[in-house]
Amino acid sequence: MNLNMPRLRIDTWVLRHVQVALASLGRLCRTPLPTFMTAAVIGIALALPTGMHVALGNIQQLAGGWDGAATLSLFLKQDVPEKQVIKLTNALGKHPKLAEVQLINPDIALEEFQRLSGFKGALKALDRNPLPTVLIVEPLPQHSTPEAAEQLMAEFNKLSEVDFTQLDLQWVRRFHAITEIARRGVMVIGILLGLAVLLIVGNTIRLEIQNRKSEIEITKLIGGTDAFIRRPFLYNGLWYGLSGGILAWLLVTLSLWVLDGPVERLAGLYRSEFDLSAIDFQTLGALLLGSALLGLFGSWIAVGRHLSDIEPS
Repeated sequence: MNLNMPRLRIDTWVLRHVQVALASLGRLCRTPLPTFMTAAVIGIALALPTGMHVALGNIQQLAGGWDGAATLSLFLKQDVPEKQVIKLTNALGKHPKLAEVQLINPDIALEEFQRLSGFKGALKALDRNPLPTVLIVEPLPQHSTPEAAEQLMAEFNKLSEVDFTQLDLQWVRRFHAITEIARRGVMVIGILLGLAVLLIVGNTIRLEIQNRKSEIEITKLIGGTDAFIRRPFLYNGLWYGLSGGILAWLLVTLSLWVLDGPVERLAGLYRSEFDLSAIDFQTLGALLLGSALLGLFGSWIAVGRHLSDIEPS
C-alpha cells in the first residue's frame, strides 16, 4: 500500500494538471474573438523571424545551386596519361567531402575557346594544345566554407597529378559574411519580437487577473493556495503562445504558397529548377515549442507580479 502512494500522488498530480489545462482551453474557447485577436498578434510577431529564417535557408539553397558555387579547378600536369586522369577522376568522385567532379578535356576546351575568343586562326598555328586537363570539383555544402575550401585546396595541391589548384575565395567569403549578418539579424529580430510576445501575454494575463479579482479573493478565503490559483493562468499563457505559434506557421506557409508561383517562373527564365522550401519539421517543432514557452514564461511573470497584490479584505 505504501509503495503505491508515490505513484498515486503522481497520477493525481497529472490528472489535476490535465483538468486545469482543458478547463483553461475551454474558458478561452468561450471568448473566441478576444482569444483569436491575442493569438493573431502573437502569430504575426513570430511569423516575421520565422519567415526570415526560412527565406535565409532558401537563399543558401539557391546559392548552393549556382554553377560556380564553391568550386575548385584542378589543373593537371601536361604529361599525365589519360588512364591516370580517369583513375583520379573516379577516386575524387568517391571523396567524402565532394558532391560532384567534372572532367574538362583539353581538346573540347580548346574548341570552345576558339569559338568564343575569335582567335581560331591564330590558335591553329600552334604545334600542340596548350590547355591542360582540368577537373572541376564541387564540395558538399558543409565543406563549402572558406576554411574548408582552403583545406581541400591544400589537400589537392599535394596530388602528384595536379600542377596547381585554383579557388576564388573572395565571393565565398563575401557570401558567408552576408549570410552571417543575415543570420544574426534574424536572431536579433527574433529576440526582440520574443520579448514583445512576453509583454503581450503578460499584459493579457494581467487583465484576466484583474477581471477575476473577486474570484481569486474568494478562492483565497476558502484556503486556495497560490499554486492552485496560479495554475489556470499559466495554462492560459501556454495556450496563447501555442496558438500564436500555429498561426505563425500558417502565415509563413501561406506566404510561401503565394510566392511559389512567381519564384518558379523566375527560376524558369534562368533555366533553374529551384523551388521554395517550406518550413521543415525541425523548424516547426522549434517554433511551436518556443511559442508555448514564451506564453508560459510571460504568464508566469504576470502572475508572479500581480497575484500577490490581491488579498481578501
